Amino acid sequence: MSGNTVTYQTALAAERSGPTRDAAVAPSRAARELGLKRSEFDLAVRLGRIRTVPHDGGGGRRVPRDEIDRVRAADGFPEGLRAGVRTVGTTEGAALMDVTKARFTRLARLGLLVPVRFYVNRYRAVVWLYLAEELRRFTADERNAALLEGRTPAALRDQLGEGLDLRPRNWRGRHLGFLLRQAADGPWARAAAVASLLDPAEVSDVVTDPCERSHLRRFWPAPAAHGSPGSPAA
Repeated sequence: MSGNTVTYQTALAAERSGPTRDAAVAPSRAARELGLKRSEFDLAVRLGRIRTVPHDGGGGRRVPRDEIDRVRAADGFPEGLRAGVRTVGTTEGAALMDVTKARFTRLARLGLLVPVRFYVNRYRAVVWLYLAEELRRFTADERNAALLEGRTPAALRDQLGEGLDLRPRNWRGRHLGFLLRQAADGPWARAAAVASLLDPAEVSDVVTDPCERSHLRRFWPAPAAHGSPGSPAA
């Protein structure tokens, strides 16, 4: 068999098999292929709805091709996926739960409604965002009926009067859970996940060795991106 024949047969086989697909793609490409805004995609990853894997070349995380196929094959795609990552603020959330904005805020400050995202508006005020599907579940649970109407129990009113606001702590707890799930590189990555939520001075107090702090920084997770609605980050 001549060399030309071998070359032709190889080329023909490649043509028949069609173009090969990447085993894993970048998050931006995965978001486009799934018809999601980047903020929707990022939230789906944080919630465990879309699986990512470390990139072999060290260039951040990627989405396996079979994971994209799995998400696409799910019942109700893409509407169900979008509905699962839909977020609402206080006004829309209160309307969804059929309560006043004041009651909604009280429930959130008490830690009964846990924010999933936030952004800082032009007045430098923190705006908390909640998963719409979680608010619906809270409203549908008969055990919460007394919290949705009538007077707030005295013990809870006392806590609110003392300035209780669990929204920041609950968001940090939720974010830490995501970081720990992503920390597949061992104890240093998990330690970096916890340290990333602390003040730098606290980290220096705990990790006194400069070499260890430098090593810890190698595993430092990227900061959470929170853009205002309509911004490129959103």
